[in-house]
Amino acid sequence: MDETEPAVPALAEELVLVPRLRELRRAGGLTLESAAQRLGLSAAHLSRMESGLRQPSLPVLLGLARLYGTTVSDLIGETSAEPDPIVRGDRMPAVAAGGWTYWRAGGTGRAMQALRVHVPAGAQRALVRVHPGEEWLYVTAGELELTLGDRTHRLAAGDSAHFDSQVPHRLAAAGTPGVDLLFLHTLMQSETSALCIGPRETTDSLGDRR
Repeated sequence: MDETEPAVPALAEELVLVPRLRELRRAGGLTLESAAQRLGLSAAHLSRMESGLRQPSLPVLLGLARLYGTTVSDLIGETSAEPDPIVRGDRMPAVAAGGWTYWRAGGTGRAMQALRVHVPAGAQRALVRVHPGEEWLYVTAGELELTLGDRTHRLAAGDSAHFDSQVPHRLAAAGTPGVDLLFLHTLMQSETSALCIGPRETTDSLGDRR
């Protein structure tokens, strides 16, 4: 599994993301250290993301959105003055993050966020997540390996899952082609919960090298 994140982001959206991260943190009255602790990252890693030297993975983007009370779409600049209830698939750019690729599938500024996600084989396979809210996902192609607590489930195309995000969970592609998902989650701001959990030394080391 590759948990590293590429240095010096290549996506145009990152030009919007960089200033937004620092602005949102300061607007929330958070120091670099306190924000990093709540995200389960090192302060050095968060500082590199705010400076544009590191590209956050999708799970980290979701954690940032929850912590700052916004959406991933807002973080990367996909906002509009008038929320449009219709999302045209051919107009949504693909955004690569942490080995995953996702497309916005819902409106911005809502209490829930909808995404289309492609998870390649091996990407973030060992990453365990826990955070407030609920998640719903639907497999559109491929096979998903979903771990909820101490139970692992195999979901094929047409299968879905709906679960409390406070339950430690892990998503991974079960086959070489990867898996395609429709993914819906609630946006609940949390000051104490981290998106990714694990042994403290593992979390710190991941944050330092991402």
